[in-house]
Amino acid sequence: MRIGFVGAGMMAEALIAGVIAAEIASPDSVVASDKSRERREHVAGKYGIRTTEENAEVVRASDVVVLAVKPQHAAEALDSVKESLSAGKLLISIMAGVSTRAIEARLSGGVPVIRVMPNIACVVGEAASAVALGKHAGSEHLETALAIFSAVGSAVHVDESLMDAVTGLSGSGPAYVFTVIEALSDGGVAAGLPRAAALKLAAQTVLGAAKMVLEGNEHPAVLRERVTSPAGTTVEGLAVLEEKGVRDAFARAVRAAAARSKSLGEGA
Repeated sequence: MRIGFVGAGMMAEALIAGVIAAEIASPDSVVASDKSRERREHVAGKYGIRTTEENAEVVRASDVVVLAVKPQHAAEALDSVKESLSAGKLLISIMAGVSTRAIEARLSGGVPVIRVMPNIACVVGEAASAVALGKHAGSEHLETALAIFSAVGSAVHVDESLMDAVTGLSGSGPAYVFTVIEALSDGGVAAGLPRAAALKLAAQTVLGAAKMVLEGNEHPAVLRERVTSPAGTTVEGLAVLEEKGVRDAFARAVRAAAARSKSLGEGA
């Protein structure tokens, strides 16, 4: 597969590393553009790919083009590539808040467009990504997008109308989990653990619990009950969480972030 990246920032670099490691593309079939010479030299030197200043050159050399620029640069980036795009190429956008309809409106010729929202864990190969199809994209395009983003974590197909909910959950979610890890670590320190040990134990605990959910077939509530012995230590801790409304607070955080995402999109 010939894959091009318009923009070579942190997320694009993570995807470049992922597709090469997964052998979806070889280094000589990947090309990236960026305004920054420093970024171009960095990804070229680290991954052995070709780089250029010209966005249109990326499109001409690629079957799949990943648009990885900031949303405020969407119009400029799309205008620079629209003459080189055709219905035979797939355009994947990871621009937050920019709909497939808005992208398609600046293109012509029935170009298939897919919108993807990965999250920051892309940089460690553990992203949660949601994939939505534009009006010209079909099942074969979906398979391509899922393969690319599964190379840096897990990817699911959703209707584009649900992207605000995705933003509130997996897009903003790492920040919520970082808060959990920090709080667990603080509790461990308060109970006497050294800071470094507490932080490592807290982070590994979150990682291990997540793997049990992802790799098993049991609901989190069932797994929680397995850890909770009658009159034991865990039930005492859970009672405090329930008393403080922690479960509801997380659910409300997701809804609030989703609502904010929707309002930002309406104002764009």
